[in-house]
Amino acid sequence: MKIFFQGTRLKKAKILTVAFSFAFFTASVQAKPSQSESYNVAVYRGEAGCPGCSEMVVKSLIATGLPLHISYVGEKEKLKLNAQTLKKFDLYIQPGGGQDIPGSYQALGDEGAEAIRNFVKSGKSFLGLCMGAYLADKDWIGLIDAPLESEVGRPGSQAVDEGDYTLQLTWNNKQEPFYYQDGPYLNSSISSTGFQPIAYYKNGDIAIGKYRYGKGNIILSGQHPEADETWIDSAAPGNTTAESKMQRILSYLNIKKG
Repeated sequence: MKIFFQGTRLKKAKILTVAFSFAFFTASVQAKPSQSESYNVAVYRGEAGCPGCSEMVVKSLIATGLPLHISYVGEKEKLKLNAQTLKKFDLYIQPGGGQDIPGSYQALGDEGAEAIRNFVKSGKSFLGLCMGAYLADKDWIGLIDAPLESEVGRPGSQAVDEGDYTLQLTWNNKQEPFYYQDGPYLNSSISSTGFQPIAYYKNGDIAIGKYRYGKGNIILSGQHPEADETWIDSAAPGNTTAESKMQRILSYLNIKKG
């Protein structure tokens, strides 16, 4: 959710540099346009997100080397969030945002939420990161059939407040650090069709999971796999790059190198 920028002016400056560096991608960016098969990816950028969050997602996607054609969509972008726009895409990404879930939903609007539901129902994919995961629950966009709650303060949780953390997750039986700030855990009792846990918090709560909605696929993450060394503690044991994390997450949506 809202980024606390790890508490130093230097990190703030680096994050703002990222934001400004990618602010000019108002239409589209091709990560690897030479491959015969490419995937059209819409990344939300607007009031439902936080400064630099959408740009960090795009930076990590480009670095994967996957055959992606990436565009920003949002209320102030050339491409608005509506059904007509989403017809052009294979994957929609809702990035991190602030602490105000109702306000973030209002920025998307009922029209945007309905467009996202119909997009996924038709067979397309949704990736929700932190605030993007909260927005997917039954009380907001409605892609899953249960509400989501914060991992902060859960029994055995490493996160004891709404500050920022580098948390160790278990993914494919390996420990791996992720940037975290007040994101949700995914309840394994959720009865959504095709629920698949992917990664776990240290206390065993589900941190990343895959769902089905209609004909489409959803991946929700309580943390920020897109976070680079300006957000995460890169000295943490087992650290991997943002592009490695994102490439593996997208593989669950069958987005892979040719």
